[in-house]
Amino acid sequence: MLEAIAANPSWFWLSLGGLLLAAEMLGASGYMLWSGIAAVVVGALVWLFPFSWEMQGVLFAVLTVVAAFLWWYWLSKRTKPQPDMLNQRTHQLLGTRATLTEPTIDGFGRMRVGDSSWRIYCATELGVGTEVEVIFVEGNTLHVRAVHH
Repeated sequence: MLEAIAANPSWFWLSLGGLLLAAEMLGASGYMLWSGIAAVVVGALVWLFPFSWEMQGVLFAVLTVVAAFLWWYWLSKRTKPQPDMLNQRTHQLLGTRATLTEPTIDGFGRMRVGDSSWRIYCATELGVGTEVEVIFVEGNTLHVRAVHH
């Protein structure tokens, strides 16, 4: 069997790449993707330009590391850092705009955001239909201000 692999190294690399890519589909979260692609590229290069097993191994390792680094770099530029607001829905509402469905009385009222009703506070009295923006959160009370267009 080793003689067959030594005689056809391109088939070895293409098979290894296919196995790694198939394993990636089982849910490896991208860890095997770049190794699989690197193995397929090495297989294609060995088929076109035969070279030693040592060079094949080095090329495979270099391509895997380079591809993984480029993927990491691309992802780091693409994803935005999320603020530390896990399980703090009220803080996620900062900047949210909504229209009041009832007036404020003594500064307090309620507004709907999505399918929820929230207690609001505004230093000025606001009437029905006023568009407001959440500027601060205190406990379960959203502090709002009127949005003027």
